[in-house]
Amino acid sequence: MSKVINLKVKNNLINLDATEIAELIKAKQVTSEEVTSILIDHIQKVNPALNAVIEDRFSEAKKEAKQKDKEIDSVNWDLQPLYGVPLSIKESLHVKGMKTTGGIVHRKDLIMSTDSDVVHKLKRAGAIILCKTNTPSLCFCHETDNKLYGRTNNAWNKKRTAGGSSGGEAALIGVGGTPVGMSSDIGGSIRFPSHFNGVVGFKPGKFQVSSEGHFPPDNIPLKTRMSSIGPIGKTVRDVQLVYEIIKEKKEKKAFYEKMQIEILPNDNGFPLSKQTALFMDKISEYLKDFYQTNISIPPYFNDSATIWQEIMSIDGGKEIRDLAFNSDRPNIWKSYMQEKMTKKTPVHLYLSWALLGANLFKPSKKRKKEIEAFIEEGDRALNSYLKNRLLIFPVYHCSALKHGDLFKEIFSIKKTYTEYMPYIAYANVWGLPSLTIPIGFDEKHLPIGIQIMSRNENEHAIFKLGKLLESKFGGYIRSTIYD
Repeated sequence: MSKVINLKVKNNLINLDATEIAELIKAKQVTSEEVTSILIDHIQKVNPALNAVIEDRFSEAKKEAKQKDKEIDSVNWDLQPLYGVPLSIKESLHVKGMKTTGGIVHRKDLIMSTDSDVVHKLKRAGAIILCKTNTPSLCFCHETDNKLYGRTNNAWNKKRTAGGSSGGEAALIGVGGTPVGMSSDIGGSIRFPSHFNGVVGFKPGKFQVSSEGHFPPDNIPLKTRMSSIGPIGKTVRDVQLVYEIIKEKKEKKAFYEKMQIEILPNDNGFPLSKQTALFMDKISEYLKDFYQTNISIPPYFNDSATIWQEIMSIDGGKEIRDLAFNSDRPNIWKSYMQEKMTKKTPVHLYLSWALLGANLFKPSKKRKKEIEAFIEEGDRALNSYLKNRLLIFPVYHCSALKHGDLFKEIFSIKKTYTEYMPYIAYANVWGLPSLTIPIGFDEKHLPIGIQIMSRNENEHAIFKLGKLLESKFGGYIRSTIYD
C-alpha cells in the first residue's frame, strides 16, 4: 500500500466502524498503535467541550496496542474479531485498574480489581479499553450530569442533552471518539442517548447478557428482568458483532421469511413530533416492498409506562438511596432543598428528586403481587404474539431537548412519565431486545432514531431489518461540531 493511500486511511479512521478498523488491522493497512494514537488525539481535542470521557487509560492502551502489533501474525481472528480495536466503556461497568464511582463524590477513589463480565469478554476478543464515559449519578436519570464529573453535552449541539444514562458513551461515539462501546439500559439508558446523539444502540432482551460487574447492581427480580448490558456503536453490524461476543448463550435463529412488521401508529394517544411522525410514515411505506406490514398498537402498550415506574420504585428507592448517601438515615427532602438553593451539596439535584419520586410512587405489597401476576400473564401473551413479529416504535416524542428539559418531562410530580415513557418502557417491562438506529435529522438538525423490537431468539431478524433501514435512510453520520 502506498504512503498516500495509508495517509487517506489514517485521516478517515475516526469515521470508520469497528468492523472496518479490525479489517484494516488484520490486512496490516494500519496498525493498532496508529488507530489508538489517532483516537486518543481526537478525544483530547473534543473532550474539553464534550465532557464525555471521565477517565482514560491512554498510556496503557498504547502499550497494549504496540504489543498486539508485535503478535499480529499469531492471532486467531475467529476468536478475536476485535483484535487491536480501541473501545470505550460506560463508567458503571468495572474495568480492572479503573474507577467505578457512579458519579458519587464519596466513591471518587474506588479503583476496581477485576473486570466486569462483558469487559472480560471484549478483552478476550482482542479489544483494547481506551477510556470510561460519563453517566448520571448511579445511572438514575435520563440526563448525564453528576457532582463528580459534571455534565456531558450532546454530540450535535452543546446546548442539548446527551440523554442518559449512557450519555457519555453515545456522545463520544457520536463525534467519532471510539467506534463502539459498552453500555446498560433499565429505562432507555442505551436508547435515549443513541437517539439523541445519532448512533446505533442495542438493548439485549432479558437475561441474555451477564450483568456481573455493573454498578449499581440490580438485586430486585422485577428490576433485573428490565435491565440489560449492551453495545452502542456506529453501525448495526458492529453492535451485532459485540452482542455475539458478550451474550451468554446462542439463540435460535428466526425464520426471516415469516416475519411481519407491526408499526406503531402516529396517533397512538401519546406525544409525537411532526418530523418523527413523517419518518415513521416513510419507513412504513418503504417496508411494504419487503415485509407484510401493519399499523397497530401491540398488547400491553398503554400499561407499560406505569408498570415501569412502579417497578423502578418497588423498594421506594432504598437500594439507590443507600449508595448515594454516605450516612445511615439521610433526609432526602432536606438534601434536595439544600442542593436547589446552594448547589453545593454532594448529591446532585436530579438524583435526590428522583429518589423522592421513587418513594412517592412505591407500590404496596398488594400492588406488587398484582404487578407480578400481570408480568407473568404478559410474558406468555407476548412470547406468542412476537414469535413472528417485529415491532417498530419511535424512541422519544422528539429530538434532543435543552439541558434539564428531559428530566422535567419524565421526573414530574404530575406523573408526566405516563405521557413520555411508553415508547421506551415497553422493551424494559417485557424484557425485549431493542435496536435503535438513526433514521435522519429534524428541522433543528438534531438526530432522530427509531427502535426495532421483538422477543428473545429473534435478534437476527431485528438486525436484518436494522441493516435494511440503515442502508435506506443513511444511518450514522459523525458529528464534526467539536472538531
